[in-house]
Amino acid sequence: MRIFEEEHSIPIFIMTDDTGIIQHSVFSAPDPNSGYTTDDNSRALIAAVMLYEKFKSKKYLKLIFTYTSFLLYAQNKKGTFKNFMDYNRNFMEEEGSEDCFGRCLWALGYTFKSKGVPESIKSAILTMIYRAIPNISSLTHMRGKVYSLLGLNLIYKALLEKKHSSINNELLDKYLNGIEIVEVNNTPIRSTDDLIDILKNEIVEICQYLMDNFQTHSENSWHWFENSLTYGNAILPLSLLKSGSTLNNKSYLDTAIESLNFLEKLCFVKDYFKPIGSNTWFKKGDAVPSEFDEQPLEACGTCIMYTEAYNIFKDQKYLDKAYACYEWFLGKNSSGKTLVDEFTHGSYDGIMKNHVNLNEGAESVLAKIITELTLDILQ
Repeated sequence: MRIFEEEHSIPIFIMTDDTGIIQHSVFSAPDPNSGYTTDDNSRALIAAVMLYEKFKSKKYLKLIFTYTSFLLYAQNKKGTFKNFMDYNRNFMEEEGSEDCFGRCLWALGYTFKSKGVPESIKSAILTMIYRAIPNISSLTHMRGKVYSLLGLNLIYKALLEKKHSSINNELLDKYLNGIEIVEVNNTPIRSTDDLIDILKNEIVEICQYLMDNFQTHSENSWHWFENSLTYGNAILPLSLLKSGSTLNNKSYLDTAIESLNFLEKLCFVKDYFKPIGSNTWFKKGDAVPSEFDEQPLEACGTCIMYTEAYNIFKDQKYLDKAYACYEWFLGKNSSGKTLVDEFTHGSYDGIMKNHVNLNEGAESVLAKIITELTLDILQ
């Protein structure tokens, strides 16, 4: 079954101008009043890289340049990222959330590991990674850590691949010595080997944090990392799946699957995917999760989680669930209504209690594109 047709990329062009991708829309029209967010532009960078890898078209390469430039502008002197920008290109804060930082690191890692992205862009990406890394150890929020963990895995694997190429390794060492030396826990990063060691240490540290939290909060019928399920839930098992695969660590994989199964029981009560509603969070001891709102980003994240599980274990049940997350967009959901605008091919903003939100903001259209391309890669 062919999932992604090139016309499905139309919404990313509708929502993107010379600055970046605009945050919200009024129905399908971009709303300049909403400005931009670094959150959305980091997601857009992942989508653009996926599109360029698939079609090798310069129009997608131009998008990669646009979103990379946005992140360069968003990164502050500390190495973290500003998030909210008005339509006049003025940032409204000096530092965004830890979630924003983690999402940026994920996008940077995805781009850096891409085989198709030109090395000149990867050098700019590496510059941002290099500036960001000293901030990882000071993260305190779980999702900031987890989004960062996804990026760290990608960067770590990309550097290991480069390490096996003496030419690439030599060039990277020269690059690292040609920019300002930064330190992580009083250790200067001067070579590829230094960077690889630091990345591995950060991966292990965040994974141990997740394992400890899972041990602390799990009991009886509750198998989760916190005492509540909130937003971006699938990213937590996903990050341990990625790390377990990267480091060949069975404990990480076992905990990832245990938490995946717990989330699955809540999101697949019926024969379709229904994410945890965002109106109120689902706390330990609650009878049932909040029913609404259902958001495209949750379908996307859960699809990626199941796809990763399938890639590791080759069990068809995970692939079936990944497709069920995609089918949520098509109408196999609690409302029985499609979330796809048949003219723009974009995704509506979500399922509310009494209606479908017919706006098509950046987060939603990117969620659909990334979901489709994630499954398309398997074919």
